[in-house]
Amino acid sequence: MTMVVVTVFGFVPFASAFAAEAVDLPPQTKASSEQIEKLIGVIRENGAMSDKDLLRRRADFETLMAATPDATRVQIRRVDANGVDADLMWPARLHHPIGRRAILYLHGGGFYSGSLRTHRNIASSLAKAASADVLIIDYRLAPDYGFSAQTDDAIAAYRWLLMSGYKAGNIVIAGESVGATLAIEVVLNQLRLRGALPAAVIAMSPVTDFAATGASLVTNAASDPFMGKAELTVIRDAFARGHSAVDPDISPLYANFGGFPPLLIQVGSRETLLDDSTRLADKVEQAGGNVSLEIWPGMIHQWQIFPFWLDDARRSVARVAEFALSHFADKPAQ
Repeated sequence: MTMVVVTVFGFVPFASAFAAEAVDLPPQTKASSEQIEKLIGVIRENGAMSDKDLLRRRADFETLMAATPDATRVQIRRVDANGVDADLMWPARLHHPIGRRAILYLHGGGFYSGSLRTHRNIASSLAKAASADVLIIDYRLAPDYGFSAQTDDAIAAYRWLLMSGYKAGNIVIAGESVGATLAIEVVLNQLRLRGALPAAVIAMSPVTDFAATGASLVTNAASDPFMGKAELTVIRDAFARGHSAVDPDISPLYANFGGFPPLLIQVGSRETLLDDSTRLADKVEQAGGNVSLEIWPGMIHQWQIFPFWLDDARRSVARVAEFALSHFADKPAQ
């Protein structure tokens, strides 16, 4: 078993007891701090995290991301991934309909927002940095669809990749926020069915415990502007719809992680869901898994989807791509 804990660009105390040694690196820069505060102001002004109506939140988030740069230097093809609308994209320098390596990217947005457009920039950044095809899907959203529609769509998309000729050893599943939740659930489902497992999994700011038992929900409440118990309750009520919050199909923290593939977790030190990541890493390690945990000082929930505004988002995406590259069975030509 392997546990690697990295506190990127600075040391931050863990929000929960954690038997691992952190790497003390330079602290968050002034420029990084200023960029985060500016982003927080933009999101607050947009209203995507404050409207009570979920459909209004969804529209606000679309408006916010519509004002951001679209994908560049990639080719994009709309595909039907086992009944799920999706975009398959690959670096423009490569010319192929289906490549050798693929990343299944599952977007966040509280299960009630997010789309192919809102996350096209991070998906394209990963395609270029990892020299891989990226499949990003338009899974069904709450409140129109609750559990298990979102998980079913993610599983269908993974199986589409396998059916389309990608070998499991050349597929990495990644996502942020509830997209990371889905990424983990896809693999847990494959484990239960003894199906083909991806080469690795990447969970950025994952939501792993809808029962809201993490201590960081309290200790980081004042530093996390967009995620807390109230927001977690909104997501759970729209998604779980009466299912137990400790059902492993809802909250992966309560699952059995024996046999789980290599896992990279990224989380911001300001996140109320910091403990969702540290406890997940601890559980995977205890199950004998290979897990790398990065705690990014000063970062907020889902900072990775803003590489056009945040230096640390670009750095985190680069590290995600490096992790994927290191686990693909077929490495790209140098």
